[in-house]
Amino acid sequence: MMKQHYLIIILCAGYISWAQAEIYKTVDADGHVTYSSVPTKGSKKVDLGPLTIVPSPAVRVYNDATTSVSLKVDSATQKNRDNLRRKILEEELSTEKKLVEEARQTLINGKEHPEILKDKDGKSYRNAAKYEENIKALQWQVTLHEQNVEALKAELIKLK
Repeated sequence: MMKQHYLIIILCAGYISWAQAEIYKTVDADGHVTYSSVPTKGSKKVDLGPLTIVPSPAVRVYNDATTSVSLKVDSATQKNRDNLRRKILEEELSTEKKLVEEARQTLINGKEHPEILKDKDGKSYRNAAKYEENIKALQWQVTLHEQNVEALKAELIKLK
């Protein structure tokens, strides 16, 4: 029984060493580079070296009491940022209002001028299911732009 435990441990240790993949690089005649874990003719083993982890400066934590980090922005800079944001939001609002009107007009046109289809005998007919689908899509566009207008108005109110 004890020998079986040793055998299992040895097999697991051997399996772990197999899990360390080697990487091979091959460059073909056209200059295409291929990386693989299987060596092929003309491939070269790539030495990746140890993994280095460098923390991002934005993620560093300052625990040192002597380190003073100022995250405040002076009022003039903040005012300029707010004015720029307001201008961008107002431009977006103007664009969305135009898009609402265009979407409404497209919806009206879609309702007034349904698609007329002709069969192979030349008879005209309307596909009611397709008409409903088109109207639903056009209505969705109107609703989407109306929601965008409301969201932009709410953002502008927050700035004032």
